[in-house]
Amino acid sequence: MIPVLGLLAGLAVGLFLDPSVPVWLQPYLPIAVIAALDAVFGALRAILDGIFNDKVFVVSFLSNVVVAAFIVFLGDQLGVGSQLSTGVVVVLGVRIFSNVASIRRHLFKA
Repeated sequence: MIPVLGLLAGLAVGLFLDPSVPVWLQPYLPIAVIAALDAVFGALRAILDGIFNDKVFVVSFLSNVVVAAFIVFLGDQLGVGSQLSTGVVVVLGVRIFSNVASIRRHLFKA
């Protein structure tokens, strides 16, 4: 129940304060969101499979975001930021769809 309350509080604060993202952070935010979604869908899959571990989730969440942001940063430094960003989105997108398919199979037996 505490995570749900935290999510609702975070959404309310974000909607009422209308924060702006600094320009230097804008290329990294979409990649970080996709990396975080990958960890969340992986956690949902693990919960349904009965193998969820909160420590694994936290480490997965943080490492996904940090590694994805580092890849985009490295791409920006090399001058190929958009290509590496696309690669990160494709890889994490495939993982997200794989986890969603597993969740669907588990819930609907199809």
